[in-house]
Amino acid sequence: MNSQEVKRKLAAIFSADVKGYSRLMEENEIETIRTLTTYREIMANFIRQHKGRVVDSPGDNLLAEFVSVVEAVQCAVEIQKELKLKNAELPEKSRMEFRIGINLGDVVEEGERIYGDGVNVTARVQSLANGGGICISGTAYDQVEGKLGLSYENLGEQTVKNIAKPVRVYRVLIGRGTFSPAEVIDQHIQFCTTVDGVRIAYSVVGQGPFLVFPPAWVSHLQLQWEHPFTREYLEKGTRNQTFVLYDRHGCGLSERNRTEFTLESEVRSLEAVIDHLKLKRFALCGFSCGGPVAIAYAIKYPRRVSHLILFDSYANGEAITTKEFKESFTSLIRSAWGVGSKALADMFLPGADVSTLKWVIRLQREAATAEMAAKLLDLTYDLDVTDLLPRLHVPTLVIHRKGCKAMPFHLGREMASLIPNSRFVPLEGSIHMPFFGDADAVLRITGEFLGMPAHGTDANR
Repeated sequence: MNSQEVKRKLAAIFSADVKGYSRLMEENEIETIRTLTTYREIMANFIRQHKGRVVDSPGDNLLAEFVSVVEAVQCAVEIQKELKLKNAELPEKSRMEFRIGINLGDVVEEGERIYGDGVNVTARVQSLANGGGICISGTAYDQVEGKLGLSYENLGEQTVKNIAKPVRVYRVLIGRGTFSPAEVIDQHIQFCTTVDGVRIAYSVVGQGPFLVFPPAWVSHLQLQWEHPFTREYLEKGTRNQTFVLYDRHGCGLSERNRTEFTLESEVRSLEAVIDHLKLKRFALCGFSCGGPVAIAYAIKYPRRVSHLILFDSYANGEAITTKEFKESFTSLIRSAWGVGSKALADMFLPGADVSTLKWVIRLQREAATAEMAAKLLDLTYDLDVTDLLPRLHVPTLVIHRKGCKAMPFHLGREMASLIPNSRFVPLEGSIHMPFFGDADAVLRITGEFLGMPAHGTDANR
């Protein structure tokens, strides 16, 4: 190796191999090779989606590198969930489980290949993973802690072959959070790209006519359905409808870097998801600050939108609260996101139990950084679609809880008064989130509006 051509760099390294590969080959070589080829293609597609590249794939191994540990771990989780679904279609003895290891380390780069201790440590970490599981090194854990809504088991320092110092290792607990795993819901998270190249994470859940939800406030597809009440809302709502959900640009699993904060940029994300799915006719549901986005889209594409639902939303952000409150609250979020997220949780879910408030706080803090949250709050106050309301000719339902503190009741009432032939339904209660409080009433009212059968119960949250 010519010393002048040697390049060193820090990389997120991903290594995978097949558990029990020799046994599988011994039992059926042809079938094993066919499955391995299919699974490698699936892994390579996910790796490309997460801005990684496959470096090498000898035998049953696959080596890849990423510029971000967060992307690498997120990619690994999605791969394991997808391969789990694929394995369920195979006879038990033919199932192929990969062990994945991830490390952040220094590597030597020569052409397209990478070498060095960084790669060696990754392979050793991978060997500690269970079939269908993921292990990460301490250096990788330090980069992802608190960023992906995942839980981790600390395996301590491990002495591994041919590595002089013990390696700190963590096992990724796929799908495990504060509440039951979100993977109980058949939510397949995928990605699309806006016309200006922004990657947006989305999911499609259920069966029947499509109902698209522009995200409100900050969002995180993986975390938002962990709470039993939100999961129940999703399960009931998708029995006869297909929900389309996506993470806001700057939040959750979508592209985190964001510099443009305008109504147009919000609409571009919604357009990207709808165009990617090739939806020709669907309903829109704009909750909170997702409402102005839904309104703007319905004006731009009136023939595509069959129905428009606006829940605890608004038309003019300037009317939400006083200028002094806006400035002080945005400043609080920037300087003390922990305190700010708690204040918002109390506002969204007044009277909620401690575990629910902790969930909302965690969701917000893992969905966005303090700076991103502050900028999105500024955008919430800046949006104004009042002039568009008289031009709406899509069947529109406006629902608003009378005691809502986040979006005062008068905002919904005034908005409904300006939309031609809209239906306005006031609800009792002060909870801002639709899947808490009288969630069954929300499902029943929206279902009747859309012509869907009701699936509610009388249990309150």
